[in-house]
Amino acid sequence: MATSHFALHQPQSLSQALDLLEMHRASVRLLAGGTDLVPKLKVGALKVANLVSLQGVPGLGAVAFDEGQGLVIGGTARLAQVAALPEVKRLYPGLAHACSVMATTQIRNMGTVAGNLANAAPSADTAAPLLAYDARVTATNKKGSRDIPLAQFFAGPGLSVLEPGEIITAITVPPPPPKSGSAYQRLSARSQVDICAVGVAASLSLDGQGRLAHCRLACASVAPTPLRCLEAEEMLSGQAPGDDLLDRAAQAAAAAAKPIDDMRASAAYRRQMVEVLSRRVLATCLAQAASLAQAQGGAA
Repeated sequence: MATSHFALHQPQSLSQALDLLEMHRASVRLLAGGTDLVPKLKVGALKVANLVSLQGVPGLGAVAFDEGQGLVIGGTARLAQVAALPEVKRLYPGLAHACSVMATTQIRNMGTVAGNLANAAPSADTAAPLLAYDARVTATNKKGSRDIPLAQFFAGPGLSVLEPGEIITAITVPPPPPKSGSAYQRLSARSQVDICAVGVAASLSLDGQGRLAHCRLACASVAPTPLRCLEAEEMLSGQAPGDDLLDRAAQAAAAAAKPIDDMRASAAYRRQMVEVLSRRVLATCLAQAASLAQAQGGAA
């Protein structure tokens, strides 16, 4: 099918972009990386009268880390750009891994983290690690900005709490606690080229007594939305780490999943793999946190 005709708008400021969204709100879509939107337009799966490109809006493409604020990812920051930042590799390894293995090199060089979240696909690779980091989304419209905890962002398959006229201008990830670790693992039928069939991310830290202090466990592609495994997190928090504890937390994560059968995997397989991947990422996080604790103790 031929691509439908549309007007392409290229605002040079955030204010101009917001004006265009307000003006054309009946038939308008935002264009950031375009890796999901453009193919749909080409095959006629989506028809729109106006596209508003965000590529010319200053500041939206930035990625920066600050020890006080944490990691700030701009609304048009590329997946590859985030994966390459040294502070992301060092302090947010789960996110770095997700951004470096999903899709293809071409997609990672064009696609954006904000677009991956805004699509609200249950399989979004960046969603699980960002949930594990307690990330927040900044949505901006003509009236101002609001911060949305990512745990409250997804409303259903392809649905988010973004309102008409809002643009994701930033994603903020708090600084990791001392003596912490994080990880993300995914499974798909054709390695990273295919959409994620199961994804699990975790982050945790150790307190002064070596107990688990800050624990997060999140899954993608096993429920109508990316989700936090709250029962597993509560089970881990405040406990002394051990194999039996990690096993029980992984089982709780599998119980929280609500998978479906589709062309990528069966529900039964997905549920089983949630348990397997949860156990793996928790063990990886624990090893990272223990290594940091040992290094910091030696430095003291």
